[in-house]
Amino acid sequence: MPTPKISVIMLTYNREELVARAIESILNQTYEDFELIIVDNGSADRSGAIADEYAVKDSRTRVIHRERGNIGSGRNAGLDAATGEYIAFIDDDDYAETDFLEFLHNLAQKHHADIAVCGPTKKENGEQLPNGIYLYDEKHVMDAEQATVNFLRRRLYNAAMPTKLVRRTLFDRIRFSNKGSYDDITTTYRYFANAKSVVAYGLPKYCFYRHPGNNSSAATKHHLLNPTQLREYLAAFRERTGYISGVLPQLTDLALYSEWSYMISMVEKISRFGLANCNESLRFMCNELQRHRDEFYNGRFIQGFEKEWLEKYVPF
Repeated sequence: MPTPKISVIMLTYNREELVARAIESILNQTYEDFELIIVDNGSADRSGAIADEYAVKDSRTRVIHRERGNIGSGRNAGLDAATGEYIAFIDDDDYAETDFLEFLHNLAQKHHADIAVCGPTKKENGEQLPNGIYLYDEKHVMDAEQATVNFLRRRLYNAAMPTKLVRRTLFDRIRFSNKGSYDDITTTYRYFANAKSVVAYGLPKYCFYRHPGNNSSAATKHHLLNPTQLREYLAAFRERTGYISGVLPQLTDLALYSEWSYMISMVEKISRFGLANCNESLRFMCNELQRHRDEFYNGRFIQGFEKEWLEKYVPF
């Protein structure tokens, strides 16, 4: 078979009730020059068997069965098998609109971009809804610095790898972490920081399905915050600041602000929801914010509500 233009990678684990929808949303794409690589991450249910059934029916589909590992190592296994010039990702509980790949590929080709980004919707409680600030009807063509600024300011796109088409050569140099549960926060920014060109056009072409079993539930429903997630996020943000300072030193102040901004946001949420199980992380973040209070409070990026939270939770 000729080498496909796009490799779509999907990691699945115990999603037998949802995985078929995700697979079919890719196999029914208007853009057909792709391969679908499904990585069965040690499922104990029929997820892997369902994937195998689709591989029999559609030669563009390949299935890798592996022992249970984290999300990052599963995605790396998919990358090892991928042959496309571009890489896209879909989560096994989400689904893509039929022109998802065509839209992103056209964007990348027209603007000679290493990364193309579309907008997302979310489906929750049976209703498909807009996904806030990440939907917009204009194109943004950026270099690495501009793209990383928008990433750090949480504008135009989020850290999730779905919604993004990425040139394969970036993965030749940057892989996902084989440790931890939240792979996107440890890696996605690196692709933006190393891209020659990024184009973002926030039309809705991908749907995130929100349900209690989401890996990201604690990140989006803050009353579910837990110490493990907080420790992993804090370590990832610290590493991110160091990495960006090395690759794009002109963004060091913004990276530091983003790290402190996350901390004060978590301090507010832990306090508001009374999350006693997070008290150790709360003390750590308050101590860090106290150490850098003047720098954060008087910095050029801080928002008014962040100043109010600092005054309330990290007093002079």
